[in-house]
Amino acid sequence: MAAWRIEGQYMETCNCNYLCPCAPSNLTAQPTEGDCKAAIAMRIDKGEKDGVKLDGLSFIVIMHSPKAMAEGNITVGLIVDERASDKQVEAISAIATGAAGGPMAALGPLVGRVAGVEKRPISFEADGMKFAVKAGDLIDQACEGVAGAARPNEPLHLGNTAHPVNARLALAKATRSIFNAFGIQWKDTSGTRNGHFAPFAWTG
Repeated sequence: MAAWRIEGQYMETCNCNYLCPCAPSNLTAQPTEGDCKAAIAMRIDKGEKDGVKLDGLSFIVIMHSPKAMAEGNITVGLIVDERASDKQVEAISAIATGAAGGPMAALGPLVGRVAGVEKRPISFEADGMKFAVKAGDLIDQACEGVAGAARPNEPLHLGNTAHPVNARLALAKATRSIFNAFGIQWKDTSGTRNGHFAPFAWTG
C-alpha cells in the first residue's frame, strides 16, 4: 500500500509565450523570455499521508529557472493553504518537494535552491475551461483553455509529456499571471502567455 496518495485538480501559468516550449521539448528548450517563472497550483480533493488527511487543501509550487529547465539551478518555493495544520504542512511539503518520493522527486536533481514555505489563504476556482487561483498577496493567476476544432467544448491537449503533474496537459492561455513570492516576480494580463490544467493523481 502506498505511503501517501493525493488526487484533485491542477492549473498553472508561466511567463512563456503560448505555447511554452518546455513541455514539447522535454524541458530542453530555452524559455521564450530567456528564463522561466511558473506557478503550479494543486487542489487536493482527496488525499492522505501517513494517516494525515489532506482533503480540501491546496498548495502552489512556484519556481524560477534561469535557463532551460533541464540545465537545473531551479529555485523552488512552496505556498500552502493557511488552513493546514503543522502536520498537514509537513505532509504537503514532503510531497511537493519530492522528499516523500512520487512525481516531484524526478525534479529533485534540477533544484538548486528551496526558497522556503509560506502559508496563505488559497482559493482555487474551476468553471469548465476557466481556472483561477489566488494565494493572498503572493499569487493571482487565471487561465482559459484553448478550444479544439473537432470538439469546441474541450481544450486541445499535449500528451506523453515529462510534466510531473500529469503526462497529458490541457493547453491554455493565461488571462492573468501575477507572482510576488520568494523573490520571483512576474505580472502579465496580455492573454498571450502560457497556461495548463489537468486532473492529477499522485502516489508515493
